[in-house]
Amino acid sequence: MKIQEFTKDVEKNVGRCAALSEKAQKKLNAIVTFIDHSEQIEAVKKMDPSLPLYGVPIAIKDNFNTKGIRTTASSRILDNYVPIYDATVIKKLKDAGAILFAKTSMDELGMGGTNLNAYTGKVNNPYDVSRISGGSSGGSAALVAEGVVPVAMGTDTGDSIRKPAAYCGVVGFKPTYGRISRYGVIPYASSLDHVGFFTTCIEDAARMLEVCAGRDDHDMTSSYEKVEEYEKNLNSDIRGKKIAILENVMNSIEDQRIVDNFNEVILKLEKRGAIVERVSMDETLLQTLLPVYLIIANAEACANHSNLDGVRFGMREDGNDLEEIMINSRTKGFSSAVRKRFVLGSYSLFVENQEKLFRKAQKVRRVIVDEYRKILEKYDCVIASAAPTIAPHPEDSVGEKMSDTYLVAENFMILGNMSGYPSLTLPSGFVEGLPIGINVTAKAFDEQNLLNICKAIEEETGLENHTAGGSYEL
Repeated sequence: MKIQEFTKDVEKNVGRCAALSEKAQKKLNAIVTFIDHSEQIEAVKKMDPSLPLYGVPIAIKDNFNTKGIRTTASSRILDNYVPIYDATVIKKLKDAGAILFAKTSMDELGMGGTNLNAYTGKVNNPYDVSRISGGSSGGSAALVAEGVVPVAMGTDTGDSIRKPAAYCGVVGFKPTYGRISRYGVIPYASSLDHVGFFTTCIEDAARMLEVCAGRDDHDMTSSYEKVEEYEKNLNSDIRGKKIAILENVMNSIEDQRIVDNFNEVILKLEKRGAIVERVSMDETLLQTLLPVYLIIANAEACANHSNLDGVRFGMREDGNDLEEIMINSRTKGFSSAVRKRFVLGSYSLFVENQEKLFRKAQKVRRVIVDEYRKILEKYDCVIASAAPTIAPHPEDSVGEKMSDTYLVAENFMILGNMSGYPSLTLPSGFVEGLPIGINVTAKAFDEQNLLNICKAIEEETGLENHTAGGSYEL
């Protein structure tokens, strides 16, 4: 279902989505907080029907501040947190006529890639509930894939939009760093965090980018770069476009069915006139992606969440003094996985460790980005399979383990966060009835070119508007 299908008879359409969400919640466990839509619908009725998101129900990852609506980031410590303001992107959605539909589950504070680490429990994959949705934006991906809503917001720090998009068979788009304001979004790692979204087609992704992008003086990392008419300028003519296949990733994928699917798509792009070449990066650099990411991300997370102490923010546990209150609140408020990350982050920020751990990781990050940039100087985009496997069962998920088998293929999309380059995953086919995807990355602020290439891929795969829940009759 596409955005355009929701611009008429708002009350009826939102009502149907609400009824569907109650059934989907039992299957997916993707929603943390249901939102009352009645006042929003009445407000939208008074707005201009030509607005780009007029009457469109949009699910919101639970780390976006929503005024008067509980926002937990799927953490027990924030179970009672109700923001007094909207994140900038939430305000933009409202101004464009959107209906805030529900707050969706995520890995706690965004820290994870499986959506197993949420206070409300595992989010199930719409195609097979025994498997994971991917994370940390798994709840949003699952709702779009199930056909409950046409759009859902997410955030991406390592591959937290693009990996769930691959596992759930939807479009997951992380634009350039600074393209969309992060103001009002509960952070994970500030130098890696990106705001993005899930849709069922490239056309809707272009429209969403147009609505969400732009400078925000509340976020000094947001860009002054002009916001283009991305949807109007969509053009799937890719004749002469230079596409680089990241050979390191494809060579490390053991499932030949995924490789064959990828090669079939590439052949179709070549028939359209694209110039496709295979490139490689230094394998050692790619193998450092995950450890460098973990050092930087955990250190930044430790600093960002120092205010979650049971005193200034969050639920509070009793104690005999301030220190005991903080210890008890954090012990009960955070999962063991998140506490582990804070310990690692704190360790790398110790004065005696900063130079040999945190600063060194930052230097290696720069070396990685420089090599990646050199590739994109010669090509319009870099392309590879988004994941080396279909969505795994929980016990089989690699997560952030240093897996020798999939160290590169599982983690290469971190390149998009370290560089800040725009990156998009879209479905490319199915293996064992489960979706698989392709990831495409372009130069900074070259979103239009990226969307155009992805539109061509979408036309070749025929998976536009495909959902696990089937066709949604309006």
